[in-house]
Amino acid sequence: MSYLTITARDVEALVKAVKLGEEIKPSQQAKRDVFNEYGITGTYKDRVLTAIFYDIWKRIGIIDRIAAELTGVHNVAILDPWLRAALRVAIELLLFERHISSSARDAKNFIVRYLKGRVCKFLSDVTHPYVSMYFWDLVDRIAQYKIEFKDFVEQWEYRYLVSSTVIRRLVELVGKEETKKILRAFNRTPLISVRVNVLKSSVEEVEKALRSEGIEPIRGRFVDTVLKFKGPYDFDRSELYSEGKIVIQDEAAALASILLDPKPRETVVDMCAAPGGKTEHIGELMRNVGTIYAFDIDRKRIKRMRELLKRTGITIVRIYEEDVRKAPKILGEEFADRVLLDAPCTSSGTISKNHELRWRIQEKKIYEMAQQQLELLRVAVKLVKPGGRILYTTCSLFKEENEEVVSKILKEYEGVLRLVPLDGPLDPGFIPGTMRAWPHKHGTLGFFYALFEKVKSLP
Repeated sequence: MSYLTITARDVEALVKAVKLGEEIKPSQQAKRDVFNEYGITGTYKDRVLTAIFYDIWKRIGIIDRIAAELTGVHNVAILDPWLRAALRVAIELLLFERHISSSARDAKNFIVRYLKGRVCKFLSDVTHPYVSMYFWDLVDRIAQYKIEFKDFVEQWEYRYLVSSTVIRRLVELVGKEETKKILRAFNRTPLISVRVNVLKSSVEEVEKALRSEGIEPIRGRFVDTVLKFKGPYDFDRSELYSEGKIVIQDEAAALASILLDPKPRETVVDMCAAPGGKTEHIGELMRNVGTIYAFDIDRKRIKRMRELLKRTGITIVRIYEEDVRKAPKILGEEFADRVLLDAPCTSSGTISKNHELRWRIQEKKIYEMAQQQLELLRVAVKLVKPGGRILYTTCSLFKEENEEVVSKILKEYEGVLRLVPLDGPLDPGFIPGTMRAWPHKHGTLGFFYALFEKVKSLP
């Protein structure tokens, strides 16, 4: 398909979808709403226009840098939002878009005409005519723009579509060659990963059901109840999903509850529980006998957790829509056999499936997260009883959120906490006894694990 089959109206729809994509989360909902409005959904254009929309968000850091250079502003956030959206679409279509056929030699000229015609008129209608005039002048400058790189980091930003913050930190962490492998992994389409709910089914039964749907699953390398397969897969129409026989979960995330090793009749606290994948798994491992206290503050994610628990038949969870830092006052101290802290983090290990993170992770956020993680670990120490265990996990790759947090909490609670060594099945972390999952090595999200035991009561 070439640009010659895309109309000026389609380009206008892209501008509107990108603008609304800043306001409506997830951004794909904005895309669906606009494509429905413009009659694109379900047509032969839908797939290509959808791909262009996602390409814009995957490349947004580079696109915005070019827009800032052309407009002379420090940050494109100060621009009129409609102008910002139009610039993003124009830069993507004229400089980057891969959906142009080699035979469409005049495609760029057509796009320039669409932008100067329909899109400029559209901008005049939805914002100020001066914005339209300004955009008109910028279109030719965009079409003639030549991309130049200052250093290897900028070149890698362009090649791998990840921010310089992530690239520089990974190079410092593992070196250039290993960083390349991680960045390539970020740009591979991940397999769909599901975990079998052993209280309702067996791995063999689910495998057979998937094969009857024309899907050939492969078993996880590290968690024997995980199955992976190529997408797409319509979970809304899946009986396996609606009956609670499978749970959508990455293999690295599924390993967390196994490492926590909860037993039937125990008391467990899941500190940041929603949307509930690990909570549900803990319930399975406890054979639905005992008590799980699940805390979260996100009402929408809690709703999803309730639906998941109902679908999978886990009945031992008591949900608190509360900041977990209040848990010691609500529940008391030193009562839990196990505590899971799957801490809020930059989620840098999940870039392969969360494209918006490619450009969102900033230095300041890393240190803010690390401070919050340490604060939450202190709460976990209060909740767990002597002899009980705390599993600390993140889906970040950065030391500041992982090993450095572990070092600080061990120093702070010397004589109270000890690190329980994790000897596999993944790679050792940068502190002996901790463990990491790497996207390029293990075919999973990036993940970090540290298991603590409380050896005595707090003084």
